[in-house]
Amino acid sequence: MADPPFLSVVIPAHNEENRLPATLTRVQRFLNQKNLHAEVLVVENGSRDGTAKVVREAYRDFPELRLIQVAPRGKGRAVQVGMLAAQGAYRFQCDADLSMPIDEVMNFLPPRLVDVDVAIASREAAGARRIGEPASRHAMGRVFAFLVKWIVLPGFEDSQCGFKCYRAVAAEEIFRRQQLTGWTFDVEDLFLALQLGYRIREVPVSWQYSPESRVHMIRDPAHMLLDLFRIRWNWMRGAYGRPDPAKLPHPQA
Repeated sequence: MADPPFLSVVIPAHNEENRLPATLTRVQRFLNQKNLHAEVLVVENGSRDGTAKVVREAYRDFPELRLIQVAPRGKGRAVQVGMLAAQGAYRFQCDADLSMPIDEVMNFLPPRLVDVDVAIASREAAGARRIGEPASRHAMGRVFAFLVKWIVLPGFEDSQCGFKCYRAVAAEEIFRRQQLTGWTFDVEDLFLALQLGYRIREVPVSWQYSPESRVHMIRDPAHMLLDLFRIRWNWMRGAYGRPDPAKLPHPQA
């Protein structure tokens, strides 16, 4: 039996036939340059275009590539399926627009980052850069970040950047408990990581705004706000399953 990969790159993809070819080329070039034992999982999620065809065609020259198809829509559902199907010791959640340069993945992995279970890209941490983002989008993001800190995740400045890295054991424990399937799944997963005792680190990144962002500025924020209260309610009613203090990976003071 072949050794499991060191790194799994999980890319949720809904109607991404235009952006995905360039992204897969850049990811493959990066993996080859770094000589990483890796796999790339594209989770096609209810697309109406040729996203799946793009992946099948790319596979001919990219044997580390895998296609998973999930019919019901929802970015959270796609990432969850990909993370639980992945085999890597480290599992990296990656947006299909590759708005963070792929070579920055190395900042999320040993030896550059050690003693961390969940590393999350941050556009707000010291040293981070936002490029080309409209002021209205930035303002909307900062309001939501404030609400996230107030309701669910105190101490974290940016839960919504689509690039995150999980150690295998953390990914399996967190994603099997995840219940939200839409945009707010990131907050739920980080909340679960905290409750389960995993060590989280924000990693500053350079991030390029994409005008093809799928977040609707009026409809989606309202749903996301309701999801923050759903996370709290789910925890209070025991929907995630209570962690056993004796099994916490890093006992907390």
